[in-house]
Amino acid sequence: MEAERLISAGRHALAQCRDALEVVTEAWEAQALAQAIGSQLALCGPKELRGEARALGEGGGRGGGPASPIDVPLLRAGSPRAAQLTAVSDPLRALTLLSALLGEVGIALVGVACGTDEEGLYWQCIEAIDATDESGDRVRAMLRRLSAHESGRVGPDPATSPP
Repeated sequence: MEAERLISAGRHALAQCRDALEVVTEAWEAQALAQAIGSQLALCGPKELRGEARALGEGGGRGGGPASPIDVPLLRAGSPRAAQLTAVSDPLRALTLLSALLGEVGIALVGVACGTDEEGLYWQCIEAIDATDESGDRVRAMLRRLSAHESGRVGPDPATSPP
């Protein structure tokens, strides 16, 4: 399935969440989708994105999912939605939509974290917020690279280059 359709499905699923555990589950679904898109772009995306895309695909050493199956209910029955990813035909559009999804996930997680008295759920939200934020930073860096490349300002990204 195309990245844009999967992102749209994720946004819809997040909007339909009825309780805190569903929000946390959708957060890990979004994280898995970000990693899948990163992996796809690292393999066959624009050359200027491949390094950052590889880091997104690897999950940056964090946020690859819950630490154990009991931390979050199994991502529904079966595989995460991201396992259906077959193509990222328009990287700019896909990354723009992914950035929006990650922003919505972050906001939903903050709401859950602020509204819970359960310590375990609170810390799951904090871990998911950190992972979502890290992925969002990588997506925004890739969007800046694409914008710079399209406007003819090809070169190192000032956000990641030493002064």
